[in-house]
Amino acid sequence: MINYNKNEVEVVNGEKANYLIFKKLRKQGVVHAYALKKDDLDFSFGRPNHDLSYDMLFEELGIERDTLVEPVQKHTDVVRCIDKVIDTSELDEVDGLLTNRENITLSSKNADCILLFFYDPVKKVIGDVHSGWKGTFKKIALKTVQKMIDAYKCNPSDIQVYICPSIRKDHFEVDEDIKELCEGIFNYFNLEDIIFKGDIVDGKQKYYIDLVQITKKLLLECKVLEKNIIDSEICSVCEQEEVHSARAEGENFKRGTAIIKL
Repeated sequence: MINYNKNEVEVVNGEKANYLIFKKLRKQGVVHAYALKKDDLDFSFGRPNHDLSYDMLFEELGIERDTLVEPVQKHTDVVRCIDKVIDTSELDEVDGLLTNRENITLSSKNADCILLFFYDPVKKVIGDVHSGWKGTFKKIALKTVQKMIDAYKCNPSDIQVYICPSIRKDHFEVDEDIKELCEGIFNYFNLEDIIFKGDIVDGKQKYYIDLVQITKKLLLECKVLEKNIIDSEICSVCEQEEVHSARAEGENFKRGTAIIKL
């Protein structure tokens, strides 16, 4: 049984797909899901079951398949506003999507990286963002909020952010170079909250970085309210029986997806 924040998250075991939903987001009428492991579902590009996986998840949620917008995700900080369904080939360097249109389903995918749902209930804007460690270091969460302000006149105090399952601090192990990079970028944060000393492995000191904590700090920095940051509290490595994890599964890892639609 998967461990999760039961106050905020609900697990749905459907006939076609298993997935998580955020209770607060559902109450506001926003269709969304974070897909869990089930049978041979795999949302990775180029895999045989890519299309079938989306077909089954969309059928489970009652969403039209031709509403899907799917970015390539190359660990950039690029967030794109979407006003019509476009092909993935037009989203080559994009890791975040925003829309205020009802006939569009935004998607992102992961296997440890952070996926974020954004929702402004006042301006009726949704977002779906992929934030791996590189995107986190590039502050894509902060840039998403700024894009919502610039493009849709959102007030950051209205914006809600939902953190999907991802790798957590006890498992995101890095070497000295990544630790120093993190220190340089986020030197204005309390680094004791985000960087932790690990073991010495093969003569090298290891460190752990809390990417979720960095993301929360970035959101607070751009005036998102703490009460509007809702965390699933699910570690993809700890819950590898239910959630895809590149670190746990190895070279041929599969990916889950997060989809959201007004």
